[in-house]
Amino acid sequence: MAVRIRLRRMGAKRIPFYRLVVADSRSPRDGRFIAEVGYYNPATKPTTLKVDEDKVLEWLGKGAQPSETVKRLLNQTGVLAKYREMKQGKRESEGTDDASIAADAGEGSG
Repeated sequence: MAVRIRLRRMGAKRIPFYRLVVADSRSPRDGRFIAEVGYYNPATKPTTLKVDEDKVLEWLGKGAQPSETVKRLLNQTGVLAKYREMKQGKRESEGTDDASIAADAGEGSG
């Protein structure tokens, strides 16, 4: 199942606001969704954007792909940068753990 983070249109005619939702990519734009992770209101000045960072990071970690518009919005809030840092930190810590285990194993046999 391909999961995407995308916008779900809400509001009245010509006065839209959007909810950021996690949904199966095969679901319609305003159809069934798995979780709601924020909202975006372009009608206010300045625009309103609220994102639950913990939920978004959790879903990105599970492999959810953001749509182009959501990717731009997450860049504005800094969530994608935080996700990249977490991902880099995880890779670096995995690499150092493996190296330290290998070093410990080498010391015991010599």
